[in-house]
Amino acid sequence: MRKKYLTLTVIASLCAISLPAHGEVLSSQTKMTLVKTITGAISPKSVRSSGTGLVSAHNMMYNHSITIYDANTFDLIKTIPDSVQLSKFGFSKYSTIYKGAPVEGSYSPDGKYLYVTNYAMYGKGYNREGHDTCSPASNYDTSFLYRIDLSSYKIDAVYPVGSVPKVVEVTPDNRYLLVSNWCSYDLKVISIQSQKTIKSIKIGRYPRGIAVSKDSKTAYIAEMGGNRIHVINLEDFSISYIPIGSNPRAIVLSPDNSMLYVTMNLSGKVASWNLLKNKLGRSVATGKAARSLAISSDGSALFVVNFVSDTVSKVRTSDMKTLQTIKVCNEPIGIAFDTPTQRTWVACYGGSIKVFDNI
Repeated sequence: MRKKYLTLTVIASLCAISLPAHGEVLSSQTKMTLVKTITGAISPKSVRSSGTGLVSAHNMMYNHSITIYDANTFDLIKTIPDSVQLSKFGFSKYSTIYKGAPVEGSYSPDGKYLYVTNYAMYGKGYNREGHDTCSPASNYDTSFLYRIDLSSYKIDAVYPVGSVPKVVEVTPDNRYLLVSNWCSYDLKVISIQSQKTIKSIKIGRYPRGIAVSKDSKTAYIAEMGGNRIHVINLEDFSISYIPIGSNPRAIVLSPDNSMLYVTMNLSGKVASWNLLKNKLGRSVATGKAARSLAISSDGSALFVVNFVSDTVSKVRTSDMKTLQTIKVCNEPIGIAFDTPTQRTWVACYGGSIKVFDNI
């Protein structure tokens, strides 16, 4: 019996030696495998990982909610209605209960809060809902950004922003909230300390994607109705530009902040830009209407949803080669990479979330 036990022990040891440690396996060397489909009263425009065990889905005006999930078990932790009494937050002219339309979210670096943009507000006094085709001259209603306290899962602060706010990002130093306003053609910079807008920066037609450097000194803003990325110095708010090409939508930075990756919606490509050399890198066509993208924690792989192709693609960053393309669902629109679990979450606009292991 003991001999058998020793033999099994030796075999197990040899197997352990032959396999690389988890940390040594690059994301570009793994494959996406579906592990869970989440359904329910959801219509997720986007998903976002907190990096601390939570993933949120932002369900627009179709369900008027934010849903929070356990990143490990996939269990629904909380459904948060987007209803607020704005007068309780100092906006006295809004006397009744109002609803929003959650678009995108961003977690504070301390893990205490989730900030959520609302495509539009619904209630007394709101009668000019924004539209996908618009300009500041359209005079559509402005909206609000919500702050959700993650200890109570309640909306505990609201911030007036522009018309049809899309993306929100919290700077890593927890100093600013950055909000791109689709129909206002601007970026709002909100001070977390004062809880006030301190700067409105003109971007141009249809501002959308936002990425912030890990030192919190630089923000990158996609001008989706144009052909450039606005590079904003967050110390003096001076602006320069990256001529990335037509119709940039979503942006991510490599973990070392040396590379910038952008989805180009019309061409269905993902473009790269070398920030150290200040030059265009390689690009790859991933599918029709490349929308949101996420990057693995080791920076070796990108995950891209292709809205019209109904696919999700995995791209190797070293050579911008597509490693996998999976038919995922009808109209995949949002995507997030959860670092602790190394899983990829895909938001399907029609009412589901697909979760993939990378193994």
